[in-house]
Amino acid sequence: MDIATGLGLVAGAVVLVSLIMMGGDLRMFLDTHAFIVIFGGSFAATLIRFPLTSIFHGLPLGAKFAFSLRRMSQRDLVDELAGLAEIARKSGPIGLEKVEIEDPFLAKGIRFVADGYDGNFIRDNLERDRDNFLTHLDEGQKIYRAVGDCAPAFGMIGTLIGMVQMFANMTDPSKLGPYMAVALLATFYGAAVANLFCLPIADKLHLKLVDEEINRTLIIDGILMIREAKSPTLVREMLLAYLPEKHRHSEADEAEAPEAVPA
Repeated sequence: MDIATGLGLVAGAVVLVSLIMMGGDLRMFLDTHAFIVIFGGSFAATLIRFPLTSIFHGLPLGAKFAFSLRRMSQRDLVDELAGLAEIARKSGPIGLEKVEIEDPFLAKGIRFVADGYDGNFIRDNLERDRDNFLTHLDEGQKIYRAVGDCAPAFGMIGTLIGMVQMFANMTDPSKLGPYMAVALLATFYGAAVANLFCLPIADKLHLKLVDEEINRTLIIDGILMIREAKSPTLVREMLLAYLPEKHRHSEADEAEAPEAVPA
C-alpha cells in the first residue's frame, strides 16, 4: 500500500474535523442540499465529459493505484532481469519455467521466452499490454482531475442558489440562516473534495503513470535481450540507463565490486 496517500487523506480529514470541532458542532457542517449539488453535479458533469466505459475503467483503476505501491523498484527490476539472464545463459530458456516471479507483467514476458515465442510477437504483445494499461491509468487520472475541476464550480453554483433563496425570503428571518448555510457549505464541500481528494489523487496517478511506463518499457527491453541470449553483464549495463544517474553509478559500482575482490 502507498502509505503516503493514506496518511495524507487521514491527516487532511483530521485537520478539517479538528477545526470544525474547535468552533462548533460537526452537525453544523452536514447539509443534504450542499451534498447533492457537489456530488450530484460533479458526477453529472463527468458523465457528460467522458464515455461511460472510461468511467467504469478509470475510477476503480485510479483508486486502486492511488493507494497501491509497486512492489519492485527500477533498481530491483534491473537486478532481477540480470539474474534471469544468468539463468537463461546457464540453463537455456527452459530453465526460466521454474523461476517464481512476483511481478505479473515480468512473469508474462518470461513465460513467453520460456515457451519459445518469436521476439516480434513478444514485443508486440507486451507493448500492447503496456499501452492498454497506461491508457486506462491515464483515463483514471483525467477523471479524478475532471471531478476536482467541477467540484469548486458546483460549490459556487450551490452558493449562488443559496443566496438567491436567501434573498427571496428576506421577509422570513427564520429562513435566512439555513439558506446562508447551504450557500457557504456548498463552497466548503467543493473546495474540500477538490483540494483534499480529487486533485491530489489525480497528481499521484500521473506520477505513477510515468513510473509504470518506465518500468514496463524497462521490462520489455530486458525480456527481449534475454530472448536474444544476451549476457547478464550486457543486460545489466543496458538497463542501467533507465535508472537515475545517482542510482546508476551505485548499481554499477556494486556490479563491479565482486570482480575487484579476486583481482
